[in-house]
Amino acid sequence: MKYESLDELWEDENLVGESGLPYRRLRKAGGYRELKSFQITTLIYDLTVRFCGQWVDRFSRTTDQMVQAARSGRQNIAEGSRAGATSASSELHLTNVARSSLEELLLDFEDYLRQHDLPQWEKEDEQAQTVRNLSAEVEKVERSLRGQSHRKRDDARMRVYADWGKSDDVSVVANTVICLIHQANYLLDQHGTTLERAVIEKGGYREQLTAARLAYRDQAEPKGPACPECGAEMGKRHARKGAFAGKAFWGCTRYPECRGIREVEEG
Repeated sequence: MKYESLDELWEDENLVGESGLPYRRLRKAGGYRELKSFQITTLIYDLTVRFCGQWVDRFSRTTDQMVQAARSGRQNIAEGSRAGATSASSELHLTNVARSSLEELLLDFEDYLRQHDLPQWEKEDEQAQTVRNLSAEVEKVERSLRGQSHRKRDDARMRVYADWGKSDDVSVVANTVICLIHQANYLLDQHGTTLERAVIEKGGYREQLTAARLAYRDQAEPKGPACPECGAEMGKRHARKGAFAGKAFWGCTRYPECRGIREVEEG
């Protein structure tokens, strides 16, 4: 099964990590291998390495730049996913780095086609539509290999695109990768929007950690009695000075508007 976003990933309560434990923390993190964007960028990375090895001078700067851009697009998704456990801003930043790297790679493939007088598929071209529709075949493969090793699933996805990504026609290979980059970019744009909305609605890691601590404290600590003066809930306090220094007592939570107090009963 594939997940369009981390929200979908975390809604699957049956999903467990390599340790056998569920993916559950204060903030969602990890599980990037199940993200469709990561799976597509793995294809892009592998096909780019193959493309440069076959069609581009391996000693040229272009080869290094294209391979590094493809690698960055993939690796930053993984790094951002893990960083999301403690920093929403880091995850958003790394997602944007991945998106920027793929944009750079897109331009490299487009430049190659233009500079070698090769055709670039339009969105409505039959070849482009066929490659985009291969995602449905990948879905079937994913369902059949559910629970198998990541390597086996990666190899199976590559076989789906083999006729196009490993073609002897360089223009077919380049255009196939371009189609995959557009798919990955769309997913990363959606993921970035989701991350921004989550920060706006739920706050960053520190805010969530503070809220979780307060919620736990409210649940763990006993509720105070009602104030004898105004009826509001009372909180436990400790005298700081005087004859009763250090002794606990109940004080009104509306202090200093209300100065009601109660003794704390022993036991």
